[in-house]
Amino acid sequence: MTQEQTATALPGGQYYYGTGRRKTAIARVRIYPGSGAYQVNDKPYLDIFTRAPHQNKVRLPLEVTEVSGTFDVFVHVTGGGISAWADAIAHGISRALVALDDKHRPALRKAGLLTRDPRIKERKKPGLKRARKAPQYTKR
Repeated sequence: MTQEQTATALPGGQYYYGTGRRKTAIARVRIYPGSGAYQVNDKPYLDIFTRAPHQNKVRLPLEVTEVSGTFDVFVHVTGGGISAWADAIAHGISRALVALDDKHRPALRKAGLLTRDPRIKERKKPGLKRARKAPQYTKR
């Protein structure tokens, strides 16, 4: 690693952990008591999530539980795309908040942040172009 690429050191002390998943994305989330900073793969989350809907999705669990600004969030996420990353991170933060205090569970459940979205890509079938798209029918 060069001087500019030094990895951000995680703060010491107690943290709360949650794993979030969406499609093929897996987010490993740690929340520490702090000032409200978000880091995704050692970068500020605004560098990765440039669109407002993704930024809002990532911030949603802390806003729903009214603890925004009191925790620093550190995330390592792999697989999938940007939208799946945002949903996986929100899922992981929600699980970490429940690990912190079980009283957050009803608010997170009501917002739909604790439910793992089970929709994944359907496999391709033989004789078809994609999962369900068939080749064009020719009469003669």
